[in-house]
Amino acid sequence: MHPSEIRNLSLTEMARRLDEAHHELFNLRFQYATGQLKNTARLSAVKREIAQLRTILREHELTAAGQGE
Repeated sequence: MHPSEIRNLSLTEMARRLDEAHHELFNLRFQYATGQLKNTARLSAVKREIAQLRTILREHELTAAGQGE
């Protein structure tokens, strides 16, 4: 998912996607540890998605704090 697509989502949708990504990362790490994971590149992709979601959520927090002053 591209950052521009993430920015078009609502805050609740972004939080839901972040939660889903954390669950997926947990499952991927578990599969990797047990030797069942075939596509190890997916680990990096999910980590990147989590970072993008956190960054954009933080941008929203900062703009909300800036408008409240």
